[in-house]
Amino acid sequence: MDLHLQNRQLREANRTMNVILIILCTCFQSMAQSAISLFLPIIRQDLDLSFTQGGTISAITVFVYALMQIPAGFLADRYGLKKIFFFGVLGTTILTLMFGFITEYWQALFIQGTSGIFRAFLFAPGVALLASWFPPERRATAMALSLIGLFSGQLIISVTGASFVKYFNWRFPFFFFASIGILSSFVYLVFSKPSPSYSTAQKVGLKEVFDLFRHLFMWICGGVQYVRLAVMQSITFWLPSLLIDEKGLSLQVTGYLIALRAILTVPSNLLGGVVSDRLKNPPLVIGISLIILSITSVLIVIGNNMSLIITAIVINAMFIQFYFGPIFAAPVEVYGAHMTGTLTGFGNFFANLGAFSFIYLLGYLKDKTGLFESGFYAIGALCVVGIVFTVLMDRLRKSMKKENLG
Repeated sequence: MDLHLQNRQLREANRTMNVILIILCTCFQSMAQSAISLFLPIIRQDLDLSFTQGGTISAITVFVYALMQIPAGFLADRYGLKKIFFFGVLGTTILTLMFGFITEYWQALFIQGTSGIFRAFLFAPGVALLASWFPPERRATAMALSLIGLFSGQLIISVTGASFVKYFNWRFPFFFFASIGILSSFVYLVFSKPSPSYSTAQKVGLKEVFDLFRHLFMWICGGVQYVRLAVMQSITFWLPSLLIDEKGLSLQVTGYLIALRAILTVPSNLLGGVVSDRLKNPPLVIGISLIILSITSVLIVIGNNMSLIITAIVINAMFIQFYFGPIFAAPVEVYGAHMTGTLTGFGNFFANLGAFSFIYLLGYLKDKTGLFESGFYAIGALCVVGIVFTVLMDRLRKSMKKENLG
């Protein structure tokens, strides 16, 4: 009995250590994007960029990241999650360090475009690694854990960014946090261990990957993913500029609001995974989230007073990734855990096409109209489209589960 208890405690300790290491490494994926978003008014002035060019700096990363999602997921399932994840963390942090040296627009584009490749190696394997440490009935919760790292990075930048700029300059955070990230990648390489439940025996073939494009269910899931990240990334990237340029807030106050947004997003993301696992109904969680996001996205831009704007930001933050786990868990529920990396990459491919197009669109509309209003209206309308996709996904999911059971 004592031996059994010791073995159980050892397994729990191994899981805790590995989950912490994975979350720590994913933290650095979001730091560069978050820093660029927060410091964009300063970076635009320093490099003499338009809003469209500023949006392109982020959009190019997302575009390359999108193209690499399925290859990264396939490579992770085929050749090992740990190896691909390590290269993703190391490459992402090295390029973050390089961004601190840029002096020209083309340099920013090149570095950000290249970083999209390594961020893809980081994301899909990271989600699959986390899922491998939890039982199937807790899959949505496990996948939602990946966002703790992402939003922790955003939180750290938001809280410390104004002070770094005040005492140093906008480049210093890139040097400082990238150095820690490079060290963290090697800590992960040395101390992490594979999950006992993760098996490399069932390899994913290229035919299985290409077959996913023949299934309407995966296209519908891709549509919902497109909406998810288009809404999340476009608001995340442009909200600081909206608050500073149109609402008249200082960099420090804006940083605190973005930090508050990150603080609220992390627990709501986990709660969404738990609710989805308990209800066993991912589409319901997704649909309710999109209804709330549609309303609050519009309120953020048309609010007449700061109290209304902050309230809208808070509610929006609570639901903007509430449905992250359910979206990624739904395909795994249908196709099997052995394809977690590939399925994650497939969904995130469409998600990042949405992020790329809407980050660029909001910058373009800002240049053309002088305001962010039309862009945020477009976000609200996109959420409505996502609700339609969610209803279709639910119907197909139920019919496919019946076929599998039969």
